[in-house]
Amino acid sequence: MRFTGLRLWLFRAGFDRNIFLPLVLLAVYLLNVSNALAQGAAGDPASSAKEQDYYTIVDVPIPDGIELEVGGMAFTSDGRLGVSTRRGEIWVIENPYMEGTRIPKFTRFAYGLHEPLGLAYRQGSFYATQRSEITKLTDLNVDGKADAYETIVSWPLAGNYHEYSYGPLFTPEGDMLVTLNLGWIGHGASQSKWRGWMMKVSPDGKMVPIATGMRSPAGFGYNAEGDVFYGENQGDWVGSGRITHVEVGDFVGNPEGLRWSHLEGSPVKLTMNDIPDTGDPMHKVAADIPGFKTPSVWLPHGLMGISTSDILVDKSGGNFGPFTGQLFVGDQGHSKIFRVALEKVNGVYQGVAFPFREGFSSGILRMVWGNDGSMFVGMTSRGWGSTGKAPFGLQRLMWTGRTPFEIKTVKAQPDGFELEFTMPIDKSKAEDLASYKASSFTYKYHHNYGSPVIELEELAIKGAIVSEDRLRVRLVVDGLKQGYIHEISAEGIQSDKGTGLLHAVGYYTLNQIPAGEKINLSSLVKAAPPLDHSSHQQHQAAATSKMPPNAAPPSGGNSAKRVTSMPSTWSDGPDQTLIIGTKPGLKYDVENLEIKAGSKVKLTFNNDDDMLHNLVIVKPGMAVPVGEAALKMGLEGSQKNYIPNSDEVLFHTNILSPESTETIYFEAPTVPGDYMYVCTFPGHAYVMQGIMKVVR
Repeated sequence: MRFTGLRLWLFRAGFDRNIFLPLVLLAVYLLNVSNALAQGAAGDPASSAKEQDYYTIVDVPIPDGIELEVGGMAFTSDGRLGVSTRRGEIWVIENPYMEGTRIPKFTRFAYGLHEPLGLAYRQGSFYATQRSEITKLTDLNVDGKADAYETIVSWPLAGNYHEYSYGPLFTPEGDMLVTLNLGWIGHGASQSKWRGWMMKVSPDGKMVPIATGMRSPAGFGYNAEGDVFYGENQGDWVGSGRITHVEVGDFVGNPEGLRWSHLEGSPVKLTMNDIPDTGDPMHKVAADIPGFKTPSVWLPHGLMGISTSDILVDKSGGNFGPFTGQLFVGDQGHSKIFRVALEKVNGVYQGVAFPFREGFSSGILRMVWGNDGSMFVGMTSRGWGSTGKAPFGLQRLMWTGRTPFEIKTVKAQPDGFELEFTMPIDKSKAEDLASYKASSFTYKYHHNYGSPVIELEELAIKGAIVSEDRLRVRLVVDGLKQGYIHEISAEGIQSDKGTGLLHAVGYYTLNQIPAGEKINLSSLVKAAPPLDHSSHQQHQAAATSKMPPNAAPPSGGNSAKRVTSMPSTWSDGPDQTLIIGTKPGLKYDVENLEIKAGSKVKLTFNNDDDMLHNLVIVKPGMAVPVGEAALKMGLEGSQKNYIPNSDEVLFHTNILSPESTETIYFEAPTVPGDYMYVCTFPGHAYVMQGIMKVVR
């Protein structure tokens, strides 16, 4: 940055350095917006367009000494931003928009709370959800600090570290909704009353159960129609992240909460014994169980984040771009935001998920609208890990005014899908069936942690009909599967100005196939032949010229890079035995070790964490490139343990579930050097690394 001379002049003129930096950030932001608008006016090619050309991330500077590990956010009626933190504080920020020459002012409103992971504001008071209660906090003497801490309702705790509580979300009637995380004892566990449930609390503190089956319901909110949706994280009984429409009496998947279904007031009548553990797809199991609600939209793991957080509906009326009425869904692990467009078919919600904006500084937990249509994003990563390196942060996402060329939404048809675009499209490209790809897949529903992609099948594109206004394409797709996720790619589509899509791949959850008239195929272009799905690449991952194509060997059994039984030639056993485990925050418990060149090594990897991990030994400096290659494996990554077929990979374990272990045997490299070991589970490689020093 070329501000040294100006900064020195300002300091000599008496300017405070704490004022200078925010001014510089604001100036840089305005310059970026100006350049983006100028490029848009000049019609720069979208082939080189980036997400930041349309949506700019601006830091809200946090004063030194404030650990703003954001747990909740809520605006007051006069435009101040309240932020609750995992460290038990509530801060009130004046001028969070950094208007004029002023910088944000932070005032500690409250402290001494127990990890409040949600915040709301109503009629002059803040409402925070602590681990064991909803607390109303009020500034009685108007000095900027809470004088009254009032318990609205409380609930029991077992003391498990994983018993997080979220909310409140106010209903139009003035009641509050909260969700209660399961504990963790090697698997999700409801060790105290109502864990795994969504609860409704009246203003006078009466709490009643609404729905159960939740594992880690960190985010929930309304859609444009005022219905409630919650987000789920991958784990036991949860093959992948997802969002689900929640109504009174629903069971949404994890059986642990059913241990309380017999209690008075429970609207759910299922028991734990009613839920089979077969590994069949979730929609097939749910079909035989009344009250079992399947996800409205799946967020394929690794491709669309790894740790679903907040849900925020776009009610800006166009002040945030062309996506009014859609949902924005945060991801804590990948520090990203996704976009979801819903529709209702046969009375059931379903829809499509797209990438939207990546590059946030830490793990996204909360999102809230400012009064100018910008989005404030609150972040934290301590103990949970994220691709954003900062331990916490507060940023503001602002639309530059340029409209990105995107698939705006996808709607189900009796014989395929209708794609709507944000700009008119090139008709010839849109009528070319080779411009599209489609496939269907699902996940196992079982007690195990997560699931690989299963029943992956290429689907043939039979026809494409472009609307008269060139904003929509009706795709005829052979082999639609009700209850499955459908990957839809439109890589070949261009706008009528010759620009490509910013994000060309979406994931549609087809819960119901609508009735209606099908397209007469006899009048359409001959169908394109099915495409080899192995060529599918994860559309978000960065290309890496050092890595070869990503076809990995089968994950089961021994291979040269994964030997799980001691070689018969090792008559004297291994020369060295290593044990490596995990610890919270995406870390190995041993981050540096030394072995002798050419020695025989027995390595045991213990996954002590509550997430999936592997251990992959790679050549010096290749941890991140191998991790990015694993991301590029797309839907097949989970089937192949995220191990790319690369000469840079030397040895590896499989992906391990929490509280599991695997031992591998290998001969150390003969060339000394700082080799690396890394977890290639999506997003982990940027953080979870260690050095294996090979010496003579």
